[in-house]
Amino acid sequence: MVIVRFYRKPGLSSAATATKLRQLRQNTPLVRELQTELCFNVETTSSFTESELEKISWILGSPFEPQNLTTEPNLHGVYHGSLLIEIGPRLNFSTAFSSNAVSICNSIGLKKVTRLEVSTRYLILWEQDGLAISPAVEEELSGLLHDRMTQCRYNKPIESFELGITPEEWYEVDVLSDGRKALEKVNSHLGLAFDDWDLDFYTDLFKNKLKRNPTSVECFDLAQSNSEHSRHWFFKGRMVINGKEQTESLIDMIINTQNYTNPNNVIKFSDNSSAMEGFEVKHLRPTDSKEASSFKTVQSKSHLIFTAETHNFPTGVAPFSGATTGTGGRIRDVHAVGRGGHCIAGTAGYCVGNLLMPDYELPWEDPCVQYPDNFAPPLEVLIEASNGASDYGNKFGEPVISGFARSFGMLEPSGDRREWIKPIMFSGGIGSLDADMINKLKPEKGMKVVKLGGPVYRIGVGGGSASSVEVQGDNKSELDFGAVQRGDAEMEQKLNRVIRACLERGSENPICSIHDQGAGGNGNVLKELVEPSGAIIFTNKFQLGDPTISTLELWGAEYQENDAMLCHATDVPLLQQIGDRERCPINFVGTVLDSGKVILSEEEEMDEKKYLSGSYAQENVRHPVDLELELVLGKMPQKVFNLDRKPAIVKSLSLPADLTVKLALERVLRLPSVASKRYLTNKVDRCVTGLIAQQQCVGPLHTPLADVAVTALTHFSPEGIASAIGEQPVKGLVDAPAGARMAVAESLNLVFEVSDKMKNLNFTFFIYSILF
Repeated sequence: MVIVRFYRKPGLSSAATATKLRQLRQNTPLVRELQTELCFNVETTSSFTESELEKISWILGSPFEPQNLTTEPNLHGVYHGSLLIEIGPRLNFSTAFSSNAVSICNSIGLKKVTRLEVSTRYLILWEQDGLAISPAVEEELSGLLHDRMTQCRYNKPIESFELGITPEEWYEVDVLSDGRKALEKVNSHLGLAFDDWDLDFYTDLFKNKLKRNPTSVECFDLAQSNSEHSRHWFFKGRMVINGKEQTESLIDMIINTQNYTNPNNVIKFSDNSSAMEGFEVKHLRPTDSKEASSFKTVQSKSHLIFTAETHNFPTGVAPFSGATTGTGGRIRDVHAVGRGGHCIAGTAGYCVGNLLMPDYELPWEDPCVQYPDNFAPPLEVLIEASNGASDYGNKFGEPVISGFARSFGMLEPSGDRREWIKPIMFSGGIGSLDADMINKLKPEKGMKVVKLGGPVYRIGVGGGSASSVEVQGDNKSELDFGAVQRGDAEMEQKLNRVIRACLERGSENPICSIHDQGAGGNGNVLKELVEPSGAIIFTNKFQLGDPTISTLELWGAEYQENDAMLCHATDVPLLQQIGDRERCPINFVGTVLDSGKVILSEEEEMDEKKYLSGSYAQENVRHPVDLELELVLGKMPQKVFNLDRKPAIVKSLSLPADLTVKLALERVLRLPSVASKRYLTNKVDRCVTGLIAQQQCVGPLHTPLADVAVTALTHFSPEGIASAIGEQPVKGLVDAPAGARMAVAESLNLVFEVSDKMKNLNFTFFIYSILF
């Protein structure tokens, strides 16, 4: 492999450069100027010919300023009055930029380009020549120029993308001999976040019930797929408060609300999204979705989808990329409902601690409070998370049409701190579901297990357990780094088009069942997909984006923009044709069995017949994963949580004696929940799809925020969805029940207002309140 480098100046826009310069000067006033350029690191199988050099130069350069692209760097940090810092993506995975750039190169005949990563070179000029800068100051300035979660500093030009990584072999964890101590050791080594209950349960499971040692891959699998993040143990657990066991779990209380509401749910408390009774509407559909064809109108019933999730830990560590993947994961929840759903629009919300804006002191903020070192500051989270969510939605083609923003931090006289130290990144999705696609088909022996979407990368390794740590910062930083994903909206759009093409075939939809891949990766999604039947999965049938991937990483990484589905063997050619047409990778990685076990095989000769017949058991081969689904998914006992009520010290609220109306107004208008939302609304596309009936803002100048988000179901009828968010979490600190009632009341009030304005339209309202 050969690395060819091209340079283009400037590297950043004048506005972005000015922002970076201001950040550097806040750290040290000795910085005088900042210059930038981009470095394109192109990996090829051989050197470029003259014609190939022209093509790659045309791709990387600007048609209006071709002279700005050179093969030699423009910036040199060789004299004492400057410091040259080069920042680029971490090289342990190929970025989304590289994936798309390589695809473009291949499309114009540059087949020899295998990877293309871009780095930014910063030349910092000092106020004084000959200034000696300490390594500590240099490290601080370098940290200000990059996101250490997804980027790193290059101390020298890249000569190879090979990192010399040898995939770590999986091994047996000797529970039979060492008992719980063996699990404690692997727990620390792999960052599994097992608590005492987990350690006791899995020790008993393998030592006394299965009477065998688990593998390191199985331990990693169980830590992710059965983490608090994935299984919600606390919400589903048995609560013992002050020694008295409660009759209902928290999830039971939530489910019981359905006994007192409109029974119009068609999907609730199951699947990837919820769905409500919809309308008979007219759709525009292709005559044959697997190839170019004419369009026709089809009358059918569409149910209404709403889903929501949070992406708190990744957003706290890497705000921009964490929020992009939060949006991407929620989009996949929409299109993975039933046998496939349609995406329409998104909502977003952010809760962070005190902002502590430079040169903008606020009396309720304490600048001395500490935050975990591996978390971004609240101000950065609020800005960059919003940018990430909007950026991903814009690239995918889904507008953000409603949301909220709030910051809060308070030190009580008792010393207790009330603050969103781990931020909240809320993402909600609105969509539709064809009425005859509500129910997933049960797995049947012989069905094919399919992975569709991006290839396997070392991305999101251990995200389920990392986000389940009680206090973020307790985990090792490098393990946290490995847990954050990358976002590739273009790949997700390809994946979405495959699903849409399948749905547009109506009764001939080849998707029998579909699940979004989230925390825990294949280990989680494939077990859920084939439960209770079981399946044989072959490692060699996965498409690898990184050849150094280990079996543990292949099974447990949450590499993004990927779904798992089941199809009948007869539909394999059809799915492959649709995937090829949309340029979306599709891998047929396994087959459904009837043994109730999930087996992950590394065999070179992938003979599925012996697994279908059951004769494989005679070979006595040890596999990295060989788990009974009933024991690790179906019959796991509830966790028990022993809690004690903390006596509430109720204090009367009072206003400061010297507080004037003007001062109160000035303070209220500075709260992010009240202040201008232009940093949230005035960017990217807010009406893509043509189904957005009301955008984020209203009025002739689009200045006031709208009370409600309104979308249509199709372009041919007035039926649609109106969604309002009621969030009053701070009120819960004063009186939780009252806060909940006020939040719901706020949502109802918004709906009543908008319904009065839309008497002639047919809308269903999503009302949801949020108390964190």
